[in-house]
Amino acid sequence: MYIEQNISRLKYLLELYSLTVEELSEKISKGLKNPITQKELFSKKIKLSHLKKVDSFFNKGLHFYLDPKAPEKSKEASVFFRKENFNSKLNFGARKIVTEFEEFKISLSAISKLADLKTDRILSIYNTKDNPKFVAEELRKILHPGYSSDLKEFLKSLIEKFAAFNILVFEFVETWNKKEKANIDGFFLNPNVIVLKRQQKAFRREIFTLVHELGHFLLNEEEIDFLDYQQISKNDFSKIEKWCNDFAYFFLAGDVANELNKIQKADSTNDYHFETIEDISKRTHLSQIALFTRLLYEKKLSANDYSKIKTDLFEKYQEKLEKEKINQELDTEKGIKQRGATPQPIKSPLLISTIQTAFYEGVLNEYEVCKRLNIKPEKLEKYIS
Repeated sequence: MYIEQNISRLKYLLELYSLTVEELSEKISKGLKNPITQKELFSKKIKLSHLKKVDSFFNKGLHFYLDPKAPEKSKEASVFFRKENFNSKLNFGARKIVTEFEEFKISLSAISKLADLKTDRILSIYNTKDNPKFVAEELRKILHPGYSSDLKEFLKSLIEKFAAFNILVFEFVETWNKKEKANIDGFFLNPNVIVLKRQQKAFRREIFTLVHELGHFLLNEEEIDFLDYQQISKNDFSKIEKWCNDFAYFFLAGDVANELNKIQKADSTNDYHFETIEDISKRTHLSQIALFTRLLYEKKLSANDYSKIKTDLFEKYQEKLEKEKINQELDTEKGIKQRGATPQPIKSPLLISTIQTAFYEGVLNEYEVCKRLNIKPEKLEKYIS
């Protein structure tokens, strides 16, 4: 069976995801005896089975390709049309995640307008000439929720604080069996959206990413980031990235930064100040590797010693994961059920209040509320009662 498609829509997706026709053909032809040719893909009338293969890759719904209206390629539609280069070389998984949240952001903006909600920027816009330490000290006064030994609760509290200043934070969760995981940690989209990759076993990394992206928000500079400590340690990045990294460090360290600053040199003679670093990490929500990276960045630790420490910390982390795996297997043998449910993203109070107001104003119905909040119908009453 053949069906008439709007070829301009397929071309739009290829440009959006930075894919060539050859790459798409190769990806959707896996497992097929007769590969789908480029000519077949760009034929005005395409086999329905081929179009379904295309959509299994893009997940836009068949109606998208059949719509006779040409898609609008505009700066408002996607960050990929607003900006050409990013700090990370993005894979398809990353571009797909960014596009999903860009579309959700646009949809939420329309809902806010219909519900007559004000989401104007509250915080000032800074630039890289502003001292990131001073800015961090000022922002800590209003955005830092205070210390918590529970990393997840601290992250949740940060997201709640950001919401009070009209900064909308989302998490995305990737399951273990996803074919192509996004090679990013987080990103900032104008005017007020920050998206984070859920780091279930590395909340300190996620917390640092959140505050780093807050830095991008403060500078009003969109970016998609992968947290590369090696790059940070070498100071191998732009002025904007340097500012955001410094801001994140001082925001999370607070007055404790003075203790790290007192360290003049870290080497084998003083055991690299491991005990001090461990203590500071616990009190600031900064990871140990982030603190050692800071020492290297300030030339208080040699590159060779840093490499050894990084390897040692990684090996200890892997050992911890292996022990957890063994304990889970032992529990399974004993008949103890595992709580292996997929982590649920933290919902920003700003998202919830926006959807609630839209519902009360008649902009959204119950089905749409469940869809926007990604909840089951039986949990609806919790959000709109």
